[in-house]
Amino acid sequence: MNTFGKNFRVTTFGESHGVALGAIVDGCPAGLPLTVQDIQHDLTRRKPGQSRVSTPRNESDQAEILSGVFEDKTIGTPIAIIVRNKDQKSKDYEEMKNIFRPGHADQTWFNKYKHRDYRGGGRQSGRETLSRVIGGAIAKKLLSHICNTKIIASTVQIGNICAKKFDEKEIEKNIMRCGDPQAAQKMEELVIKTKKEHDSLGGKVEIRIISPPKMCGTPVFGKIEAELAKAMLSIGTTRTFQYGEGIRVASRLGSEQNPIHEGISGGITTGDDIILQVTIKPPPTIAQEQKMNTSNDEQIIYSVKGRHDPVIAPRFVPVAESMAAIVFADALLSPPDRIDQIFRK
Repeated sequence: MNTFGKNFRVTTFGESHGVALGAIVDGCPAGLPLTVQDIQHDLTRRKPGQSRVSTPRNESDQAEILSGVFEDKTIGTPIAIIVRNKDQKSKDYEEMKNIFRPGHADQTWFNKYKHRDYRGGGRQSGRETLSRVIGGAIAKKLLSHICNTKIIASTVQIGNICAKKFDEKEIEKNIMRCGDPQAAQKMEELVIKTKKEHDSLGGKVEIRIISPPKMCGTPVFGKIEAELAKAMLSIGTTRTFQYGEGIRVASRLGSEQNPIHEGISGGITTGDDIILQVTIKPPPTIAQEQKMNTSNDEQIIYSVKGRHDPVIAPRFVPVAESMAAIVFADALLSPPDRIDQIFRK
């Protein structure tokens, strides 16, 4: 399944070492102001090679709008946008053709389909997320245009280092994308140390949805928190999802929990801010020797070559924002006349 959403639909395509990756966004109303720069901002935040805590793969990740936009406005038809791969080094993976990397989907993909693109993981690569960012950038523009909703994500934990405060202005000032500059410095030092040891680190990202549209979500199976959970857990590196008070409610009394506003009630948004948190695993590709299975059912000791991230949280930030935005854009356009109701107000 390569399409997310029912009303605002984002279909992603492309492989890590293919000609290009991209997205087709269908269901976006006509008349929304949209330029390449709107897309490029978040693509640049997600792209590789932007700091010493990311992979050195050097991609400009320049967006090209192929359809659906005329004179800097959407025209109501499918919006197709691509990003061409420029710096893929497929030869680095030639030796991996018959080797399954631990922590990756190599073996399960091969077992299910009996054929796979082994170059950088192909479709299962984290590079697939740039397509989500394309869809998310359009969703963000729609949300901002209609209801002034703002979505801000930041790194709040790397390893055992946690942010103790949040300052939105600090997020893009440090390479960890953390709202606590003191914690960001310690995080960066830990990542560099771990990278030198040929290892990697997991972390936690927080997503703040400021002034979300009211009445999004439906009871029972269409709860907005369920849609958000699906969106976040569909990102390959995500391991847990929580919203509002999260795991803290386990130790609360009803009299303590009831007064707290979490932005969602009965699966429907109240208009209050919503806070999500997701944990993400350490990037599994590390330059240490590890036990690996082969397509011949053998087990070998092997060290993976190539260019890889020692931590993914800073580049995960725009991806998480994008998936949250897509969920709300989709909800905002359901039922079909919902957007007309909003504009009439």
